[in-house]
Amino acid sequence: MTPAEPVRPEPATPVAGVETVEALVRTQMSKALGGRRGMIEAAVPTIVFTALWLTTREMRLALGVSVAAAVTLLAVRLVQRTTVQFVLNALFGIGIGWLFVTISARQGGSEDDQALAYFLPGILYNAGYSVILAATCLVGWPLVGFMVGSVTGDPTAWHRDRQVVRLCALLTWLLAVPCALRVLVQGPIWLAGKSAAIDPDSAIAALGVLKIAMGWPLQLAALAAMVWVLSRNHTPVQRSAA
Repeated sequence: MTPAEPVRPEPATPVAGVETVEALVRTQMSKALGGRRGMIEAAVPTIVFTALWLTTREMRLALGVSVAAAVTLLAVRLVQRTTVQFVLNALFGIGIGWLFVTISARQGGSEDDQALAYFLPGILYNAGYSVILAATCLVGWPLVGFMVGSVTGDPTAWHRDRQVVRLCALLTWLLAVPCALRVLVQGPIWLAGKSAAIDPDSAIAALGVLKIAMGWPLQLAALAAMVWVLSRNHTPVQRSAA
């Protein structure tokens, strides 16, 4: 009897529609940003809140109208039957801001303290996110790698390829830079306004402008850097063999 030939695993096959890791990451990042419309939806509530607070000094009015603006954008999305993800993100941000304002009010904070409290969650979020992104790189499991794994079918197979790990680590660091910059710029202004080292209204106005200016524009700058990095390489992306 002729001994049976050993069963050889089938070679890994490319993921349908995606030929390289670079193309995959570009596609995923484009979806995550939400395009121009998603950027506008994220900025509108902050613009409304900051403008109304500085002109009326009415916290409830500023918060209420910013929520109404976000709900209006949500209604438009529902009517058009398009994704509501980015509007819901904005509403969630307003909700967290409102929670911090409420906590400040219950602790006896002044109106200025309450207005500053609205911007604190964003600073804390960016601080935490930048730490998490940096930590994933330092331990050798960069977060962008899991983005690749979510499409290839194996969440950890990418880690066996050092070239892919290095690429994902660099991209993850580029994602962390905007978050760190926001904390480094906005954090001191928030603290200065809180301690009255600078006029609280000036701090609130600056934070409102910076939250928008350092939001999507800074994220797009990071994305441009990522695209430049991705354009230099062509790392094949393959699905794990069955």
